Amino acid sequence: MTLPDSFTPAEAAERAVRADYSRILATLIRMTRDVDLAEDALQEAAVRALQTWPRDGIPDQPRAWLTVVARRCALDRIRRDKVRQSKEAESVWLLEHEAPEPEASVVRDDLLRLVFTCCHPSLSLDAQVALSLRTLGGLSTSEVARALMVPEATMAKRLTRAKQKIQQAHIPYRVPSDAELPERLPAVLATVYLIFNEGYAAAAGKDAMRATLVDEAIRLGRLLHDLMPDEASIAGLLSLMLLQDSRRAARIDMNGSVVLLADQDRSLWREDLIREGVELVGEALRRTPDTPDPYAMQAAIAACHGIAGDYSSTDWDAIISWYDVLLSIQDSPTARLGRAGAVSERDGAQAGLIEVEAITGLDAYPWWHASRAELLTRLGRLDEADMASQQALALGLNEAHARFVGRTRAAST
Repeated sequence: MTLPDSFTPAEAAERAVRADYSRILATLIRMTRDVDLAEDALQEAAVRALQTWPRDGIPDQPRAWLTVVARRCALDRIRRDKVRQSKEAESVWLLEHEAPEPEASVVRDDLLRLVFTCCHPSLSLDAQVALSLRTLGGLSTSEVARALMVPEATMAKRLTRAKQKIQQAHIPYRVPSDAELPERLPAVLATVYLIFNEGYAAAAGKDAMRATLVDEAIRLGRLLHDLMPDEASIAGLLSLMLLQDSRRAARIDMNGSVVLLADQDRSLWREDLIREGVELVGEALRRTPDTPDPYAMQAAIAACHGIAGDYSSTDWDAIISWYDVLLSIQDSPTARLGRAGAVSERDGAQAGLIEVEAITGLDAYPWWHASRAELLTRLGRLDEADMASQQALALGLNEAHARFVGRTRAAST
């Protein structure tokens, strides 16, 4: 991976570790067949990297370095841990020999295999997605909680219960048979999309986005589409991610500040991704003429933005219509918030504000408050706008998005 020269050695090491963390963990889980052992070993290897790389330089192959060191750490831990008698012989053999080839399966990528593995039907859908995000998406417990819009304490308990159920029910960490893959697909897609969302709009940290997560989600989306080319939901999800990512270069300015869609330089949008996304959403829509797919509906909304020559020519009627279809099959507060934003552009700030304030269930969602702040500012209700901005900031945003909300607050004072 290439890192900017402006990074300090410590920052460069941290970024390099984070970029490869999930894929290495997936490989280690396949090698050790023990999630906790793999996590502990990789964490130890990451600490060693952060201690030595700033001094010695980042290796030419960071992922290989981390994998080798983590593998050694796992071996050392097994040999020290006399409690693991039942697993010791097998685990030592696996780690001392070359990593075994995956079992016969159409899923050949380690990370994608482990996402399917975590999405076991004996767990609730929320638990499957949460476990996948935490273990394989590399998200912290607080980031998973934010992604699934639940309190962090609730998410911590949910993750603990999921791991306990896996242990108590002796659920194996193995790749499901090919016949079982479709049953697990909804949780896999939800996981990939939430990984993308965390990358597209990071919940914490200095940067507005985490490009490595965006790239990984799109890579997994492409693998899924190659694996199941006739699945409309996969085509819809891949389309949605490509269309949103096509705007990457225009979303953040030179100072790292967020640029609103209305103000983005569309010459920076990637036309190749827009074309591919539009083709994919067309494919998804053709495959679901009678039963709309939620990902395809969201992709259709993104396509309306992608094909608009400029912001003033955006077809808001079409966008609102697509939202209406989406809400008829998957009514969620965040989808209603997106629709309210479209209404505010077509019918004015007052109409949009009425829609926003009619939404329930988003009191702990900072972007609901930020949306209110923006609309209240446009209506000249500055004291209320300032209060809404304060509420958004209090709920926690990454530094780039906090600066954006802060600008809205400054405009209202």
